[in-house]
Amino acid sequence: MTEQALDAFRARCVARVQATLERLLPAPQIEPARLHEAMRYSVLTGGKRIRPLLCYAAGEALGVSPALLDRPAAAVELIHAYSLIHDDLPAMDDDALRRGRPTCHKAFDEATAILAGDALQTLAFETLAEATDLNATARIAMVAALAQASGSRGMAGGQALDLAAEGKHLDRVMLEHIHIHKTGALIRAAIRLALLANGPVDTDHAARLDRYAKCVGLAFQIQDDVLDVTAETTITGKTRGRDQDLAKSTYPSVVGLAEAKEMAHNLLTDALTAVSVFPARADPLRWVVESLIVRTAA
Repeated sequence: MTEQALDAFRARCVARVQATLERLLPAPQIEPARLHEAMRYSVLTGGKRIRPLLCYAAGEALGVSPALLDRPAAAVELIHAYSLIHDDLPAMDDDALRRGRPTCHKAFDEATAILAGDALQTLAFETLAEATDLNATARIAMVAALAQASGSRGMAGGQALDLAAEGKHLDRVMLEHIHIHKTGALIRAAIRLALLANGPVDTDHAARLDRYAKCVGLAFQIQDDVLDVTAETTITGKTRGRDQDLAKSTYPSVVGLAEAKEMAHNLLTDALTAVSVFPARADPLRWVVESLIVRTAA
């Protein structure tokens, strides 16, 4: 694919998931109106849609129709949006900005933000359960995969470990363990949902896609840590230096800035190797990696 074709692919994916989210989210005038307004505020404005993009890109590599991935891609983004709302709460990271705008609890109030996160989480599973263009076996498997990636053995567990580690100096192994769960689990789930939509997949290809997702997920977190000390905002749009304020161990603080950048670059190179056996239709997966490599070199 040319750069123009890849840009067009990304634009199509973002448009698809945006339209799906718009359709799934309750209208702001429906009661409880304030809760629905907070949900839409947190989901529909801003965000790079990396997880939906990866879901569609994996589907492209496997030859899955994008229409079959609209609900899975939206479900992953709903879980991600709920996690950001809760991550920003005073009891957790207590952040005032997300994507350059007031966080949900600042724009509304703390109770509304908690409920908005709760409602987005349940909407994600409703979205998969009602994906009637997929067979029941695939829907059940998707619900199970997303639940595991979101729960105590995935994202929520990683967040718990991250909170428990505040003020402590972690080694590289423990830091990786936290972020494989906190950030990586949902990125791997995005790829997994595309695999489940496809039906039976060559075992080697499935393993390669999972390896790709694991490498990209960890590299994404390392880059966020790097940008926390080198840029005005992180990839997620949070306030610069927030992790330092919370006395969290980050990759630059544990291994140094130069080595953190090298680690991210090596992981992204491994991701490219993992999908090297796929044909040209897997180029969107490669493009995601190459765009992150450019960030690493900056």
